Amino acid sequence: MRILITGGTGFIGRALCQHLAQKNHQITVLSRRPNAVKSLCGKDIGTLSSLDLYDENTSFDVVINLAGEPIMEHRWSSAFKRTLWQSRVELTRQLVHKIERANNKPRVLISGSAIGIYGQHFDQPVDETTPITGGFSHALCKAWEDEALRAETQGVRVAIVRTGLVIGKDGGFLSKMLLPFKLGLGGPIGDGTQWMSWIHLEDEIALIEFLIDHAEARGAFNATAPLPVTNALFTKALAKRLHRPAIIASPKWLLNLLLGERSSLLIESQRVLPKRASDLGFTFKFRTLEDALSATL
Repeated sequence: MRILITGGTGFIGRALCQHLAQKNHQITVLSRRPNAVKSLCGKDIGTLSSLDLYDENTSFDVVINLAGEPIMEHRWSSAFKRTLWQSRVELTRQLVHKIERANNKPRVLISGSAIGIYGQHFDQPVDETTPITGGFSHALCKAWEDEALRAETQGVRVAIVRTGLVIGKDGGFLSKMLLPFKLGLGGPIGDGTQWMSWIHLEDEIALIEFLIDHAEARGAFNATAPLPVTNALFTKALAKRLHRPAIIASPKWLLNLLLGERSSLLIESQRVLPKRASDLGFTFKFRTLEDALSATL
C-alpha cells in the first residue's frame, strides 16, 4: 500500500514507519527535513516536503496523521497554545482539504488524538462512550478529532486513535522518568491515587495496523492496555524494575507551580479501557505493566 504519514519522525511515527516499511508498504513522510526522515525512519522512506505538493493527482491508499508539537515541552502560554492548536487542528484541517480535492482518495484516514480528551474521572472506568470534560487539552483533542472526521463526508473511513502513556525504548514519557528514578529520587505524584492508562509501543503500532486492515473500524479507539494502574502502583513497579527506592513524592502544589496548566496531564485521573478495540478482536501483547517494563528496560 501507498501510505502517507504525518508526524513520522516522532516517537510513535519512527517505529510505525519502520514497521510498515518492513511489510513492504511504500511509505511517504510529510516533513520539511528529508535528511532527518532518512536517518530516523529509514533510508527507503520517501518524503513530502509540503502539503502543497499533495495535489489532485497525488494518490495514497492510507493516510496516518500523527503530527503534533509535543504537549509537555513548554509551559502553556497563549503563544504555545496556538502552536499546539496549529500543529494538530490546523494541520489536520489542511490535510483533510487535500484529501477532499484528491481524484483518488485514500480508503482510510487514521488520525491521532489522546486520552486527555476525557479529563478528570477519578476511579470511574472510561471507555469511548464516556463524555469529555472542559479545559484546554480536552478542547484541543475534540477539535483535532472533529477536523479528521470531516473526511467521512468524502467517503473516507476515519479511525481516531486516543493514545495513552506510551512505554517504549528511546523516547516517550518513560525516558523523562528514568534519570530521577535511577538516582533514587523517584516517587509518586501527590497521593498516587490517580490512574495512569498506558500502552506499550509495540501494541500502539499493532493497533494502528489493525485499524488499517479492518474495514469495520470507524470512530474513536482508546489506545491503552486493558489493565491501567494507579500512579502509586506504576511508581512501585518502575522502582522495583530499576532496583531503586521510590519514596520522594512530588506534591501537586509543586507541580502546579512548576508546570502551570499542563500539570493537569499528570494530576488528572483517567482509568481508560480499550473497549472498542477489544470488542473488534484486537489482542494486546503487553497486558500488564510489569511485562511492558520488562520488555522496555
